[in-house]
Amino acid sequence: MKRCIDILLATLALIVLILPFLAIALVVRTTSPGPVLYWSQRIGKDNRVFLMPKFRSMRVGTPTVATHLLLNPKEYLTPIGAFLRRSSLDELPQVWSVLKGDMSFVGPRPALFNQDDLIALRTQYGVHRLMPGVTGWAQVNGRDELPIPEKVKLDLEYLQHRSCRLDLWILWLTVVRVIRKEGVAH
Repeated sequence: MKRCIDILLATLALIVLILPFLAIALVVRTTSPGPVLYWSQRIGKDNRVFLMPKFRSMRVGTPTVATHLLLNPKEYLTPIGAFLRRSSLDELPQVWSVLKGDMSFVGPRPALFNQDDLIALRTQYGVHRLMPGVTGWAQVNGRDELPIPEKVKLDLEYLQHRSCRLDLWILWLTVVRVIRKEGVAH
C-alpha cells in the first residue's frame, strides 16, 4: 500500500513540479560550473548503497562528508546553494529515487555511505530494515540540529509506530518546517 502511494505521489509531483525542476536546473547550471545534479552515495534499506540525486548546492570538488564535518561549509556553497538548502529545493530530485524504489516519501533519511556511526546504530536497533525517506520523524523533530543518537532514537520510534496516519502527519509537518525554514543548519 505504501509503495503504491509513493508511486502515485511521485508521479503527481513530477507533473506538478516539471517547470520548477527546469527553472532550478537552469539556475544551477548558469551560476556555477559542473553538473546540475549531484549523485550522493547513500545507505538504503538493509544497508544497500544507492545513488540519491540532489540539485547541486556545493561546488565541484567539495569533500564527500556530512556538511557539519566541513571546517567552513559556506566556502563550498555555490552562489545559490544556501538558498537551495534553506528552502529544501535541493531535495526535489529525490522524487526519482522514490519512483525507482530506492526511497519512500517517509522514512529515516538515508545516511551517507561514510557515516559509520549512524549506520551502525541504525543496524543495532533494526532501523536499517526500513526504506529511507525524503522526510522522516527525525527531520520534523530537529533535522540538522540533532545528534546522531537522538536521530536514531526518533528513527526507532518511527519503526515501532509507523502507520499511514503517522506518515501523513510527518508529510504535513515537513511542509510546515520547510515553509518556516526550521532545523536547517547549513
